[in-house]
Amino acid sequence: MIFDRELISNGNPMEKTVGFSRAVRVGPFISVGGTAPVGADGKTVGVGDVGAQTRQCIEIIKQALEQAGSGLHDVVRTRVILTNIDDWKAAIDVRKEYFVDVRPVDTIMAVDRFVNPEWLVELEADAIIGGWGSDG
Repeated sequence: MIFDRELISNGNPMEKTVGFSRAVRVGPFISVGGTAPVGADGKTVGVGDVGAQTRQCIEIIKQALEQAGSGLHDVVRTRVILTNIDDWKAAIDVRKEYFVDVRPVDTIMAVDRFVNPEWLVELEADAIIGGWGSDG
């Protein structure tokens, strides 16, 4: 079976410069790459607030999934990447609001830093379309 490859963009000018997409859909599979807490104005949302930053990341992921013909209900894996592992609970409390019924697998990890030092968290997500969600 051959699937088309659909590149999902959110208009970030760095996509073409660096060579990445917000998300890629191949058949029923969608991968959303490292999503930073950036607003439409290009500025960091929730400086100093890991919960607000996590919410912004998930909202960006939600938009990308919807653009790909999916939604959060199709998510099968998330990755929460923090600069301070002690912030894990604040990030997971927000993640839980979105995924408590879907219950995707999850990885929580820490890194030294992100490209922008204001970012405390990035998220990634993978989804599969086709009855895999909680109501499917």
